[in-house]
Amino acid sequence: MSLTHALILAAAPVTELPPEALPAAAEAVADAAGHGGISYVQLLLSASLPVQVIMLLLALGSLLSWVIIFRKNRVYSRATDEADDFEGRFWSGVDLTQLYRSATDRNRVVSGLEAIFEAGFREYARLRQKKGLDSRTQLEGAQRAMRATFAREVDRLEHNLELLANIGSTAPYVGLVGTVFGIMVTMHGLASDQQASIAAVAPGISEALFATAMGLFVAIPAVWAYNRFATKVERLSVRYESFAEEFSSILQRQSHVEE
Repeated sequence: MSLTHALILAAAPVTELPPEALPAAAEAVADAAGHGGISYVQLLLSASLPVQVIMLLLALGSLLSWVIIFRKNRVYSRATDEADDFEGRFWSGVDLTQLYRSATDRNRVVSGLEAIFEAGFREYARLRQKKGLDSRTQLEGAQRAMRATFAREVDRLEHNLELLANIGSTAPYVGLVGTVFGIMVTMHGLASDQQASIAAVAPGISEALFATAMGLFVAIPAVWAYNRFATKVERLSVRYESFAEEFSSILQRQSHVEE
């Protein structure tokens, strides 16, 4: 375009659209914007069979990881509340025998700190009834019982964490496999197409990238939850172990007083 034509166009008056033409123009703009959106459901349904299988596996992995996340979150919250409640009763000065009777109530199941206390006190009381056993043997028996219960409680807290870690670590690679299959299918289709264009390549590339995005969508929450839960398990295990040591010291002082 020459400079003269440009000056003529710039000097031309701007004509407003008539009022009856405004709705039609707005609808045309909306339609043009809608055509640029992405339908993920349609993208999934139109994907090749290998990519669909991989996306189904990722969806199942995501569902399983979220089930584990919600369940473990309730388990750790309950374990923390129970530990707070039992420590409050234990350090309140209540008689240990009375606390033991409360722990052995058959109407409820004890866990965590209370289970460690119940195991240690039960073994200590059982060994005290035997004649010929010194206080050191009684204390060692109680410590062994508490260590065994401690191991079981920590194992219960760590249950399914390994599965959550596996989902978080393998999901990106599974999505990458879907990406590879999507690109392979696209390249194979281009080999038989005489006129390659963006329209021919775009669907295959889109499904390939969608598989990668889905793998990350599955992996990120699983990895975050695993790290968070692993920290909670470590804190609870340190808390359990510290209580077992403190309770051992109390039993040791009590055995010396009784002697």
